[in-house]
Amino acid sequence: MRRLFWLAMGITIGALVVRKLSRAAEKMTPAGIGASIAEGLRDLADAIGDFGADVRAAAAAREEELRAGTGLDAPLPERDSTPLQLPGGRRGGAHAADR
Repeated sequence: MRRLFWLAMGITIGALVVRKLSRAAEKMTPAGIGASIAEGLRDLADAIGDFGADVRAAAAAREEELRAGTGLDAPLPERDSTPLQLPGGRRGGAHAADR
């Protein structure tokens, strides 16, 4: 029984070693190297996309802070329909020079 156990253990360990060596050998072939490079480029593209999204989100948050701080989003005051009275009785306004 002991011999059978050790035989099974040896076969199992041998199979695992052969599988690991086969994977390592496959990675050293041109196709394996190309697949590794392609995977690395995909990871890099994903990281760049995530970085761009983070930058856009931070820029939008900062723009909102700046707009709130400067009052750029405040509603405009209502405009009167009466013309502006200048000193001397003249009327001002957008077309005052045309009169």
